[in-house]
Amino acid sequence: MTRHAKVEGTFWGHDPETPLNLGNLSPEAFESITTRLADKSMGALADTLAAVRNCSHPIRLRGYAETFDSSTGELVETFTSTDQPLGLLFKPCGNRREEVCPACSRLYARDTFEMISTGVSGGKGVPETVRANPLLFVTLTAPSFGTVHTVRGGKPCHPRSKAGPCEHGNASVCWARHDDSAPKLGSPLCADCYDVETAAIWQWFAPELWRRFTITLRRELAAALGVTTGELRQLARLEYAKVAEFQSRGAVHFHALIRLDGPDGQGSAAPVDPGVLEDAVRAAAESVMITAPPVDHDDRTRVLRFGHQVDVRTVRHGAISGDDITAGQVAAYLAKYSTKATGIDPRKPKPHLMQLTRACRILASRALAGCTHGCADHVGERRGALCDQCRESTYGLLGKWSSMLGFRGHFSTKSRRYSVTLGKLRRARRRFQQLAADAARDGMLLDTHDLEARLMADEEETILVVGSWTYQGTGWPLPGDKALADAAAARAREYAQWRSGRAA
Repeated sequence: MTRHAKVEGTFWGHDPETPLNLGNLSPEAFESITTRLADKSMGALADTLAAVRNCSHPIRLRGYAETFDSSTGELVETFTSTDQPLGLLFKPCGNRREEVCPACSRLYARDTFEMISTGVSGGKGVPETVRANPLLFVTLTAPSFGTVHTVRGGKPCHPRSKAGPCEHGNASVCWARHDDSAPKLGSPLCADCYDVETAAIWQWFAPELWRRFTITLRRELAAALGVTTGELRQLARLEYAKVAEFQSRGAVHFHALIRLDGPDGQGSAAPVDPGVLEDAVRAAAESVMITAPPVDHDDRTRVLRFGHQVDVRTVRHGAISGDDITAGQVAAYLAKYSTKATGIDPRKPKPHLMQLTRACRILASRALAGCTHGCADHVGERRGALCDQCRESTYGLLGKWSSMLGFRGHFSTKSRRYSVTLGKLRRARRRFQQLAADAARDGMLLDTHDLEARLMADEEETILVVGSWTYQGTGWPLPGDKALADAAAARAREYAQWRSGRAA
């Protein structure tokens, strides 16, 4: 694609003569685009693309909705899918993974950024005094399950001049200088030496390990303050926001912001400095553990812990030095991690990740092997497909989560009072859209006075929506529609990056 001349200070893609980059269109996509141009339905498609923010896999619905004022019973608005540009209601899929839907994942990342940043700097109902409280950026890693190929900043992967082959006859050294795109990155030097079963079981218990870490951290803080855990709330409150990131080897890391508030909650003065909080974090990460039961009588009990690499850095709002990190950086990091996937690409599956997937299914099969109801035939299905006894099995559902490499937790979680919730941000966005629509209908400018406070207010909604909807499918009706959605989403990302570069 040739970029047209741009006016200084403006985004090049805003030029109406600049086409979207559609790449290599399939014959079917090209034909469907020309068909829409010929039957003059391209305008309707453009309106629908804008309504779903260029979602790759929108949900199609048919039906109606009536909006009433709940205080008076008055019918305010009637909405039907037949009045929509393409005759159906299209709703964004809302998928958080960038590889599935770039447009929806970008919105999810923006909401996550707001959720994280308000807990760091205040705003949207969170007092700005949270800036003064101890705040740490913590990374908890998975332990080693065997030597894997890795990036070492331009240095050889595993240089061991005197190391011989492993017990399986494979090399235990690697002199290659891998970069982030290396195909071998994350794969074991010897697949037989790598403890893939323990890797799968650690992944399975990782959410519980995090939960126990937060409990242990509160105990460590209580001990540092000389009080019991029950008395800790009278002196301090521990708040956090956490995301999970898949490494190239398939194991998850937890990246978390941990903040200590005073007894009155958000923004109240904390009773200790960041150093005390850091010592408590390190002590909790080192001591927390889970004893995982054996899968079957041929298996062994495992003691699961976090890895030895625990990274703790203090978040600052001004200049940084040493291991400190700025508030803006940490919010951007966590928002980026929240949209990353497992790294399993069905088109180019990595052998070591597929091995971990198989291990999850095999372990689940072994856990269900003794069932007389045939539950072993339902590995990978939901809990309802298992008998009552197998539903209680520790590893019965491990196969269901094999596509996530055994990780069954939420990718983004936070404590209740860390900051604003994602639900509240989405409600504020709906309120803004309604306010904008009302202003446009009345032919008036949107009143921006105290707008944020009105959008984030907790008052009860005074409208009641009654409707009936039927599912018509997922995805765009024509292949060219999806190609245009993806191209428009890519242009929107370029514009966001351009704006970010100008702000920097």
